[in-house]
Amino acid sequence: MQFKHPELLWGLLLLLIPIIIHLFQLRRFKKTPFTNVAMLQKVVSESRKSSTLKKWLLLFTRLLLMACIVLAFAQPFSANETALKPEETVIYVDNSFSMQAQQNGQSLLKKAVQEVIQHSDEDQGITLFTNDKTFKNTGYNSVKSELLALPYTHLQLTLDQVLLKAKTLFSEQLDTERHLIVISDFQQRFVSQYESDSSQLQLHLVKMEPQEKNNISIDSLYVGNGFNDQMSLKVLVSGVAEEERVPISLFNGEKLIAKSAVEGTESKRGELEFSIPTGEALKGKLQLQDNALGYDNSFYFNIDTKQKIKVLAIGNADASFLKKIYTEDSCVFVDYPLEQLNYSAIESQNLIIINEVEELPKSLQTVLKSFVDTGGSLLFIPSTKGNITSYNSFLQGLGSVRFQELLNFEQKISTINFAHPVFENVFEKKVNNFEYPQVKAHYRLNASGSPILSYTNGSPLLTNQGNTYVFTASLNSDNSNFKGSPLIVPTLYNIGALSLKVPDLYQTIGTKTTIDIAAQLEKDNIVKLTNGTLEFIPLQKSFSNKLSLTFEDLPREDGIFAALNKKDTLQHISFNHDRAESQLSYPSLDYISNAKSYDSIPQLFEDLDESNAITDYWKWFVIFALIFALLELLIQKTLA
Repeated sequence: MQFKHPELLWGLLLLLIPIIIHLFQLRRFKKTPFTNVAMLQKVVSESRKSSTLKKWLLLFTRLLLMACIVLAFAQPFSANETALKPEETVIYVDNSFSMQAQQNGQSLLKKAVQEVIQHSDEDQGITLFTNDKTFKNTGYNSVKSELLALPYTHLQLTLDQVLLKAKTLFSEQLDTERHLIVISDFQQRFVSQYESDSSQLQLHLVKMEPQEKNNISIDSLYVGNGFNDQMSLKVLVSGVAEEERVPISLFNGEKLIAKSAVEGTESKRGELEFSIPTGEALKGKLQLQDNALGYDNSFYFNIDTKQKIKVLAIGNADASFLKKIYTEDSCVFVDYPLEQLNYSAIESQNLIIINEVEELPKSLQTVLKSFVDTGGSLLFIPSTKGNITSYNSFLQGLGSVRFQELLNFEQKISTINFAHPVFENVFEKKVNNFEYPQVKAHYRLNASGSPILSYTNGSPLLTNQGNTYVFTASLNSDNSNFKGSPLIVPTLYNIGALSLKVPDLYQTIGTKTTIDIAAQLEKDNIVKLTNGTLEFIPLQKSFSNKLSLTFEDLPREDGIFAALNKKDTLQHISFNHDRAESQLSYPSLDYISNAKSYDSIPQLFEDLDESNAITDYWKWFVIFALIFALLELLIQKTLA
């Protein structure tokens, strides 16, 4: 038992007063009876015994009465040790897309927020955070409406990140009892990297589980091979059970243009194919109906008029192989001998190819360096009769690539850097039995760039540094059979494709992406993106031959956005949310140490109330004091 006012216990010394008074009243006086009252001696003796009992009962009653009064004013109570410490509570509410799942006809997020508000003390402040919002030491009434309207987000903190962020929201006081309440559905990706927390933190986990744990989602799509004037649009869907058929609609803008159904398999993955016109612009949206999660029921993509890559080849060597690679359907290719080159045409190109020029004039070196510095790409193919001094003078301003002597012995090209962006999505798997080309003479190279193709001795045939790509050997037929190799088309074409990063069918929100638009803006003009309701300005950099847009934090909503220069639409860009939240996987929380798990929020708050409960006893002592006061009156009335 503990006391709120222990200093008042000194009042128990007052119990000495009735004891002292009682001792004085019990002093004995010896009396000698006369013979004429001898017969009354027995009666007097009995009266005296009754009086002594009465005085003892009154003494004990008064002592207990005074003791109860003193104890009542001292306010005794009992409580756990933690209940007496100052407390801080931080609440994390998961508002990721997986919290859209339903429980009793209500989403997990809405249910969680309502129960937190219902069971929390409105007179106290609240510190609560989600994946994208933070409310620190705020009154419930001021944030109640905002909490009830919490939006879902593609962002998802891990449990480790939740702990780190929560620690920044607690005060620096060391003697407080810290409680962190984590309310989530605890998806596998949320807890997969969790390591036991050793800090003095009481961790409370509330697991929100939906009724339906199977979710159907549109995962991705790609354009396959077509025929005649039609091309194939293939859609990948997950979560479709075996022998189940799920209808999917294809829209162009708001117009329904096709509808089909995907059939489930044993692996719960299915593929659906639509035929769409070749060469026509399409603002596409795929739509299905599913009651689990809503964010992945739509998938946006667009097919715009294809931007052509501008490629300029400079040199007197044969460029017919380049014309076959950079064809009219995807590129604008021009070829100039060095003496006929119009320097003013360089800045508008996306890729410049130096095709076996023996010596580069200083004026051309200056223009090309400026071209690369402003975002242009350069492919350098040397001549076996090249001037090394001229080559190094030019390459010195573009990086750390240096030509050394020409080596006149045969080398086979045997190594492909499959991880390089030039060969991304070119090979389905690493090729070991490839018929590799060879060269008769090549330059020794001193470079710190990224090798793309290498010889058997490890030295590079093709290396890359920034926007510059450098071959170490001439590609003419007298020196190499590289032109007849299957490698030449993906290598050179993808170098051109990387010079103008044409957008894919769609982008993923939250992933850093750079998209190039073949447009030249007036000075101080900016491009903004809009989908009709949402408008934002992305990071952008304007070059003489293109405009580069970079996306990472924005947008936060999926849809098809138009890139506008004033009122002119330059291009459409589609964004979809990452589908990582679509795979509903709910692991057990038993392995999470130093934490208490709860099945519901009411159960959590009930447990917290019990652990913080303080039982007061002063009312009982007041009642006992009244009882002893009544006993005293009763004793005085009944005992003569």
